[in-house]
Amino acid sequence: MTASVASADSVARGAAAFHRGDYVRAAQELSPAADRNNARALGLLGFMYEHGFGVPQAYVAAADLYYRGAVQGDPFAQAQLGLLYDKGHGVPNDYVLAYKWLNLAAARSCGRQRDAYLRFRDAVASKLSTYEIIAGQRFALGWVPDRLAPDMHLTVK
Repeated sequence: MTASVASADSVARGAAAFHRGDYVRAAQELSPAADRNNARALGLLGFMYEHGFGVPQAYVAAADLYYRGAVQGDPFAQAQLGLLYDKGHGVPNDYVLAYKWLNLAAARSCGRQRDAYLRFRDAVASKLSTYEIIAGQRFALGWVPDRLAPDMHLTVK
């Protein structure tokens, strides 16, 4: 079995465990895939660290995991990272970066998920000046996905 197939299976098992509330099992399944920079695993594991589901609550770890998924283009990780910037949890409070990541998440989503990300983005926009919104839009327009190579991330201890 190739590493990517094993990673996909691990992510599917981890997501299933997460959705049935077996958070410890979810963390066990998602962690190896996150270590291999699987964007979906990074987003889900980040959510678990943000909220303390099956792992200790740790905003800095959540921000690291979300960032690693976000730079690869995962809309969930992008939206969650944007929300952390909005709240200042694990990262400095930065509404322009929050706007950027939420805008990117909305652009890469559809349906109800897109609608939710647009509502979050618009809520952040209400805290910004016109010039700050333009800056956030420019940051989003200039963004390109980055496929991280294995082990090219910060390890939070």
